[in-house]
Amino acid sequence: MVLNSKEGLTFSTFGILTNTGLVRHGGSTRVGGVSPNPFESLNLGYGRGDDIANVNENFKRLCEALDINPNDMVFCAQTHKANLRRVCASDRGKGYNKESDIRETDGLCTNDANVALVTFSADCVPILFLDPINRAIAAAHAGWRGTVARIASLMVKKMNEEFGSKPEDIVAGIGASIGQCCFEVDRPVAREFKEWNEYVSEAISPATQQVKYHVDLWGVNRAILISAGLMPEHIDSNALCTCCNPDLYFSHRRDKDARGSMASIILLLP
Repeated sequence: MVLNSKEGLTFSTFGILTNTGLVRHGGSTRVGGVSPNPFESLNLGYGRGDDIANVNENFKRLCEALDINPNDMVFCAQTHKANLRRVCASDRGKGYNKESDIRETDGLCTNDANVALVTFSADCVPILFLDPINRAIAAAHAGWRGTVARIASLMVKKMNEEFGSKPEDIVAGIGASIGQCCFEVDRPVAREFKEWNEYVSEAISPATQQVKYHVDLWGVNRAILISAGLMPEHIDSNALCTCCNPDLYFSHRRDKDARGSMASIILLLP
C-alpha cells in the first residue's frame, strides 16, 4: 500500500494493482476535501448530514486525483450483508448522478471498461479485486458481518461464474479499516469468528475491567481469500487502523455518527 498526495488530497493505492497497468484505483482518506467539521474534510458519504454540494465537490476532487470520470462511478448500496451484483456500462452514474436500482448490495463486479466500482467505509474493510487475465474487476465492503459471511470468497466465486476468473490469477488489495488494536467486541461477536480463532485475542477492557475480544479483520479476510484460492503473494494490505489515525481516517467506532465516510474505487482501463 502506498499513500499518495496530489494537490492537497491524500489517497492510497496498491502496488499489486498499479503495477498491472490495467486499472485506476484508490482509497480515500479524510484529507483534501471541502466539508466542515465533523466531516472535515473529504467526506464522501451523502447520508451523513453533510451538504450535498460538499460531497459532490469531494468526489470531483478524488476522481480528478485518480484520473477517473465521476460520471463513470457506480455505488454499492451497503447493508452489511454479502449480496453481490454484476454491473455494466449502462449502470454508470447509479447512486451518484442518477437513480439507482442497486439495493442491499455490498459488492460489485464488472468486465466493462470505464466503469468505476465504489464502496464506502469508516472502519469496515474495503477489498478491491482484479483478474488481469480475463480483465475483470470487483469491489467489496466487508464489515464484520460480511467478513463472517465470507463476502471475499463469494466475490471470487462470482468472478469465476461471471468472467471465468481463476482464483490463482486474481490479485486483491485489502484497504484501511479498524485494526485488531481497536476492534473490541463482546463474546457473542467473537464466537462468530470461531473458524478463525488465531485472529481473535482476549484482553481486559480498561473502561469496564471485563474480558473483551479483539478481532483482526485484515487477517481474517486475507485467510478467506487464500482459502478461496488466491495466492498469498497476490494479496496486498493497508495495515493502517482507521480508529488509531484520526488525522487520516474517519472511524465509526471512534466518532460514532459524527463522522464522514471514505470511498474505495476501482476502474478497468480499455
